[in-house]
Amino acid sequence: MRSEQDKKLDFDDVLIRPKRSYLSSRKQVKLTRKYTFMHSKKIWEHIPIIASNMDGVGTKKVAKSLSENELFTCLVKNYEKDDFNDFNVNPDYFAISTGIGKADLKRLEASLKAHPHIEFICIDVANGYSEAFGDFVEGVRQNYPKKTIIAGNVVTADMTQELILRGADIVKVGIGPGSVCTTRIQTGVGYPQLSAIIECADAAHGLGAHIIADGGCVNPGDVSKAFGAGADFVMLGGMFAGHDEGGGDIIAETYATHRVDNDTKEPIYETKKFVEFYGMSSDTAMDKHHGGVADYRSSEGRTVRIPYRGPVDDTVKNILGGLRSTCTYVGAKRLKELSKCTTFIRVSKQYNDVFEE
Repeated sequence: MRSEQDKKLDFDDVLIRPKRSYLSSRKQVKLTRKYTFMHSKKIWEHIPIIASNMDGVGTKKVAKSLSENELFTCLVKNYEKDDFNDFNVNPDYFAISTGIGKADLKRLEASLKAHPHIEFICIDVANGYSEAFGDFVEGVRQNYPKKTIIAGNVVTADMTQELILRGADIVKVGIGPGSVCTTRIQTGVGYPQLSAIIECADAAHGLGAHIIADGGCVNPGDVSKAFGAGADFVMLGGMFAGHDEGGGDIIAETYATHRVDNDTKEPIYETKKFVEFYGMSSDTAMDKHHGGVADYRSSEGRTVRIPYRGPVDDTVKNILGGLRSTCTYVGAKRLKELSKCTTFIRVSKQYNDVFEE
C-alpha cells in the first residue's frame, strides 16, 4: 500500500484570480485553436469543445448543430456504416467512436471502408489502463496511420504518455467525474479532475500531443477552469444533454405549486418537461446496448431526469459567452493564452447560494 500526501484539486476547489486586462469587449476574444496532431499530422483549427459520445449527446443531429458553431462531436458507438450515408457534416467536426471488442473493430473497419473521408477515431473505454486497450490503440494506429486517434480514459501522466507512444494523438482524461458516473462510488477509483488535467496535459505537451478534459464540468466556469489548467479540448456530456437534437423522449410532469388562484382559491398547477439522461455504464445503457448487465460486472452509472432545454444552440452561446468573459477577466486575447494567464486560488466556497432552492 502507498499513500500520496499531495493535495489534489477539483473544479470546486478553486477560482481563477482576475488580472489586469487591456480587453474592452468579449468580442475581442478568439476562441479557435490551431493544432497539428502528433501522429496523423492533421492541422485542425476550430473551437476545441466536444460533445461526449453518450446517448442523447453524441448524436448526428447534435453534431450537425454544433458544427455550425465550429464545435466537435464524438458520436455514439452504436452507429453503423449505413448511418453515415446521409451524414453531410464536415469531417473536421466529428469522430466515430469504438470500443475494443471484436464486434467494435468490425464495425469500425466497415465504417471507415465505406466512408474513407472520416478523419477522427475515438477509442473509448472506461478503464484505459488495461494492456488490451493499449494494444488496440497501437493496432488502429498501424492500420490507419493518417487518421487522428482519440483514446481514453486515463488520469495519470504515465498512462497519458503510454497511449501517445502507442499511437494516440489526443488522450481523453477523466475517471469518475461525470454527473451520471458512479465509478468512484462503486470502485473507489478516480482522480480529482483539475489535478488530472494539469498533470496529464504536462505529460502530453512534453511529447507534442494533446488531451481532452472529459467530465466534471457543470457550468461555463468549469469549462474555463479546464482550459486554464492546460486542457487542449473540453468534452461535455451533461451540459449538452436534454436538448432537442439529442433525440430523447420528453417527459412532462404536472404538479401543484405552493400558490393558489386568488379567485377560485384552487392550487395552481405547473407542468415541467424533462429528458432522461444516463451514464454509458448504467443499467439503462447496458440494457439498451448489451442486453443487460453481465453477471461478472456491476453498473457504474446512474439514470436521472434533467430539465428539457430546447435547442442546443442556446446552450452553446451560453458556454462560449462564459469562456470569452473568463478571458477578458485575465487578459487572454486568445483561448491559447488562457492557461498562461490563469492563476488558481484555493477556496472553501464558490458563490453565494442563499436564494437557491
